[in-house]
Amino acid sequence: MGTQYRSVIFCFSPEQKQAAEESRDRLTKSGKWPNPIVTEIVPATDFYPAEDYHQDYFNQNRSVPYCRMVILPKLKKLKLKE
Repeated sequence: MGTQYRSVIFCFSPEQKQAAEESRDRLTKSGKWPNPIVTEIVPATDFYPAEDYHQDYFNQNRSVPYCRMVILPKLKKLKLKE
């Protein structure tokens, strides 16, 4: 649903980047997911915590349409793949 909602792995070292890429490649080759894995793997930069009302957003806002229609199905799908 656009790059602003894409998952990302922030790496603090070349070793973390390599581990993330290897994990992504193993999952891709496994065939568990029908679509490409689009999680970005990028160097970590300055981090700024979100405002308090964004913290633990899903657990505090499960009835919000976005959570029900987007996040919850993804979590269910993920749990089926474990």
